[in-house]
Amino acid sequence: MARFILAVAALVMAVTVAWPADAAGTAPWCAVLDFGRGTAYWDCQYASIEQCRPVVIAGNRGFCNPNPAYVAAEPPRWRHKRRHHRY
Repeated sequence: MARFILAVAALVMAVTVAWPADAAGTAPWCAVLDFGRGTAYWDCQYASIEQCRPVVIAGNRGFCNPNPAYVAAEPPRWRHKRRHHRY
């Protein structure tokens, strides 16, 4: 029984520790909200800082921050066609 309780506690700890990485999101801006007790929640769903600011100003304690997990898509590379000059 003690092993079962220990396994459940380990599972709960693993899920708790892994939660911020999953909540990072894919948008470039995050509202980092402070709910007290030393915990912060990263709400990363904003395309610009202008979209993030109203969430923080609306009474939630926190600030806007660039998403550290955001990876911008590479722009497509254009292939230059060679011009063949006729003489």
